[in-house]
Amino acid sequence: MDFLHEYWILIIIAVAVLVALALLFLRPRQRVTLTESAPVRPHMQYAAPREGRGIAGEAAAATSDLTGDIISAPVHRALEGEVPRDDLCMLKGVGPKFADALHKAGFYNFAQIGGLTPVEVDRLDRQLGAFSGRITRDRIVEQADYLARGDTDGFEQRFGKL
Repeated sequence: MDFLHEYWILIIIAVAVLVALALLFLRPRQRVTLTESAPVRPHMQYAAPREGRGIAGEAAAATSDLTGDIISAPVHRALEGEVPRDDLCMLKGVGPKFADALHKAGFYNFAQIGGLTPVEVDRLDRQLGAFSGRITRDRIVEQADYLARGDTDGFEQRFGKL
């Protein structure tokens, strides 16, 4: 009884600290799941990793390729034949010469350009020579993302008529 009488304030502080720590570490976390059909907003543009990025992405791509071979499913049709080409001149700031430079770098459709990360944009920017800096300045990646998703209304609201 003497112990409680002498150290009552320390016991109350210890209990308060334990309650605060329990509330901090044991509270429920908010879970947000995004679907593929959800619109991608500019601040979320590079959040989702794409196939072939990193070791886990490479392993997943190799597994899907092997599984596709086993069950005779066409996993990568574009790898077998002609890559579908979009008219890159539809992008504001891209003319025929700039489109040719993008084609030489291996970019033929809006989905390829719309999926570029900032690091990939910097790498591509160094390859473009006279067009260096245009991808960022004209927001080419954002434009291509709208057109790859088929969101022409969103594109025209943001960048003007096609």
